[in-house]
Amino acid sequence: MSIDYKKELEKASKRMILVHDPDLLIRLMIRMIVQKVRVTHCSILLHDRVQDSYILTVSGGRTGLKVPEGFTRMDLDNPLVRFFRETKNKSLLNNEVLVYEEAKKLTNLIADSELKDLLSKVLYQMDLFETTTCIPSYFRDELMGILLLGNKNTGAKFDMDELSFFIALSQDVAMNIRNAQLIQELKNELDNKQSLFINTTKAMAAAIEAKDRYTHGHTSRVTTYALEIAKKLEQKNKKVTDKKFLGDIQIASLLHDIGKIGVPESILNKEGLLDPEERKKINEHPMIGVNILQPIHELETVLMGVKYHHERFDGNGYPEGLKGDKIPLIAAIISVADSFDAMTSDRPYRKGFAREKAIDIIKQESGKQFDPYIVEIFLETVAENKI
Repeated sequence: MSIDYKKELEKASKRMILVHDPDLLIRLMIRMIVQKVRVTHCSILLHDRVQDSYILTVSGGRTGLKVPEGFTRMDLDNPLVRFFRETKNKSLLNNEVLVYEEAKKLTNLIADSELKDLLSKVLYQMDLFETTTCIPSYFRDELMGILLLGNKNTGAKFDMDELSFFIALSQDVAMNIRNAQLIQELKNELDNKQSLFINTTKAMAAAIEAKDRYTHGHTSRVTTYALEIAKKLEQKNKKVTDKKFLGDIQIASLLHDIGKIGVPESILNKEGLLDPEERKKINEHPMIGVNILQPIHELETVLMGVKYHHERFDGNGYPEGLKGDKIPLIAAIISVADSFDAMTSDRPYRKGFAREKAIDIIKQESGKQFDPYIVEIFLETVAENKI
């Protein structure tokens, strides 16, 4: 049965555009060639940008013939790599394809001894891999990889339709591999920036705690508790939370008290109950935190946690007196985590409560100070010894 290679190429191209993982992209190509063209084996040497060498990353075909993945690594001075990297050799290729039998005939016709020696070494490499045809993949002038093909299962030679298919497929793969690599590099850059941002956030949290000596460790504990509540919530309802939400919870928890930077230390460290004016100053810290963080546009959800973590479910909290489900989820979670740690920690005016007493108070305040659903999730994490 004949194959419509143009149609197969269109299908492959559409599929590859959606794939942003270079390894998966190559596996799709290898599988297609083995299944559609029916070759004994098919492999690809892919350029490793970090080590600047070519690695046989994916191999497909009959067991015993395909080369083990990751087993072969070729440096830039390898004859096969050199042949395709050096532009002067492209004139020897038949439509950008190196066919073993044709290359063998060429060795007898080439007068240039250096080139003749290189081509002989290339043929030796092809013999080692039982390769009949090599197709390079270029992105602009960069050699991204080399496709190594064994014989067809029938023993017949590849016809021009098949070779044209391989060439076009290799070109598409080279472009999509480069796109996938760029996306991966961008993701790594974002991950690095995220890591740097988290570390900076932790440094800011440490600065807050240095100002308020009675809350040492409070921020990290609140962050741990809030993350455990959010993870349990994700298990029960994946529509409510996602990876971004967990990241926002972490940052918001670390920064929930950042506004205390604007509160006098004499109030933060006062030994005894606060008078109304001092209490008013303390209650301003969520809005001070918002003013500090507002210029960072990416922290929109985080700001909701910082601003509203002292709101109460019954509407008697601050700064806006939000009630019930008007309180953002991120703030409702931090509220429980923050209160639990506050109750179990020593303060200038009292000793910390026993863990069991603090849990009982949170139960009693369900539907009053705290969102009942978040209390339910909190109690489940407590029962699992995660808090």
